[in-house]
Amino acid sequence: LAKRDVLTPFRVDLEVYEGHGDASRLLGKCTHERWFLGEGVKRISVREGRLKATLFLPPGPGPFPGLIDLYGSGGGLVEYRASLLASRGFVTLAVAYMAFEDLPAMPESLELGYFEEAVNFLRKQQQVKDTGIGVLGLSKGADLALSMATFLPGIKAAVSISGSSFNSFVPLQGDGFTIPAHPYNLGRVKTSDESGLVDFSDVLDDHRDPATWDCRIPLERSLAKFLFLSGLDDRNWKSDLYCQDAVQRIRQHGRDAEFCSYPGAGHLLEPPYLPLCQASIHRVLGAFVLWGGQWREHAKAQEDAWHRIQAFFWQHL
Repeated sequence: LAKRDVLTPFRVDLEVYEGHGDASRLLGKCTHERWFLGEGVKRISVREGRLKATLFLPPGPGPFPGLIDLYGSGGGLVEYRASLLASRGFVTLAVAYMAFEDLPAMPESLELGYFEEAVNFLRKQQQVKDTGIGVLGLSKGADLALSMATFLPGIKAAVSISGSSFNSFVPLQGDGFTIPAHPYNLGRVKTSDESGLVDFSDVLDDHRDPATWDCRIPLERSLAKFLFLSGLDDRNWKSDLYCQDAVQRIRQHGRDAEFCSYPGAGHLLEPPYLPLCQASIHRVLGAFVLWGGQWREHAKAQEDAWHRIQAFFWQHL
């Protein structure tokens, strides 16, 4: 596809999406820093211990609810959603955990202790309320958010966006335990002969097979509140089924969880008014990955999800 021959309502240059998550190039083309940071929001680079993150502080003394923001397996330090949440009154810590600085692109495992460092850092900020921390994640970041809410103290609410109810792709090491990666077979990858786009939706083994259950996150043990969001046109993986599985397990243990699935929405449910990214280069995999989503439906889903996320955290934090 020629970069400027793509027909979209926004005349979006596909170059913007190369390495999804790098908002600086998007910002340079279509907006300015005030929109990115929000009026009065303060941005602080964080390098404390092993932690690599960026802290966004709302204007004013607070105290404010505290959030940790995690993106997916594309890696990097993704800041724009965290900055927008700070402009809405949340102290938000955007955390990198792979493919950033000296963090490997595909680590042999991830340590729960690293994310505990992020929680402890956020909790000690004087602008953060002492009512508990919230965590939200997209894709791989979503199952990490669920694991944090299950195993780490101080997490009161978690949002899973296009996530799963099991540990995906990389083993997670906790204190005295390891949750293995859910089995997958790259031989099931589908590549379009016409466009070259890669569809990973059938790569993972069936999550209903008991042979995979040692990879499940035991989120039903958690006392945190959960919100699950997914798109029915997710072409990356079967996030709607995975979210349904999580909600069912929570309800079987006598608790409830909020769940909303959106017809026509794809994998990358972003803050509202950002253009739909139907496909992009995955920074770690190096492939042009199909994410899915229909223009009008996805836009409506992003606006609704953004309101739900904020209302959920305000209610529980």
